[in-house]
Amino acid sequence: MERWFEKQSRIVQIILLLIPGVNWVVEVLVRWSHALRKGSLLKYIIAILVTFFGGFIGWLDCIWCLLFKHLILCD
Repeated sequence: MERWFEKQSRIVQIILLLIPGVNWVVEVLVRWSHALRKGSLLKYIIAILVTFFGGFIGWLDCIWCLLFKHLILCD
């Protein structure tokens, strides 16, 4: 899911992160796929936090993605 998200255009990524509900689903899927692929403890902690607080973190990721072209701590 992470690679699919990264292949999307910036506008599609921003739209996915702006829509409530879709925002949380995208966050959870991208973070867990990144954690499983990278396998570090920090990635797993972030994935767990996003699972419970994904809505708020998704809004931050929307701004971060707009500015830096990737999700927070997902590069």
